[in-house]
Amino acid sequence: MYVRIELKLKTRFPKLIIRQQMKKYIFVLNAIELLAQLMNGKRVKGVLYLDQNTGKLTFKAYHCQVRVRHKDCLVKKLPWGWVKESMQRVKVFGSFPKEYSTAQVMGLIEEHTKEAKNALIDRELDMMEFC
Repeated sequence: MYVRIELKLKTRFPKLIIRQQMKKYIFVLNAIELLAQLMNGKRVKGVLYLDQNTGKLTFKAYHCQVRVRHKDCLVKKLPWGWVKESMQRVKVFGSFPKEYSTAQVMGLIEEHTKEAKNALIDRELDMMEFC
């Protein structure tokens, strides 16, 4: 499918104010998908090249796939943070107020770690019950 496209080219050098306009007929691969994306107002990234076999200017769009990131599952909400489970990791977060002394914060960290360990043990026991 041939499409008439008006290209506006800018130079890479900002001091040079040279703007050229070209009007070319371009052979478009996968034209239906490309036109659907353009009609939705999306930008289409791809490569514009001169085909050696046909000698025609050809545009081939990249096939970019959006990665879907799964949300982390909350295992347990702790008083000073949380324990979450992702696809590859178990995450433990703790945030403690500055108004406590260093010794108190160290004690809170130990309690927080014990509660996180107990939450992981409970999760493991719950999984064993379902099997």
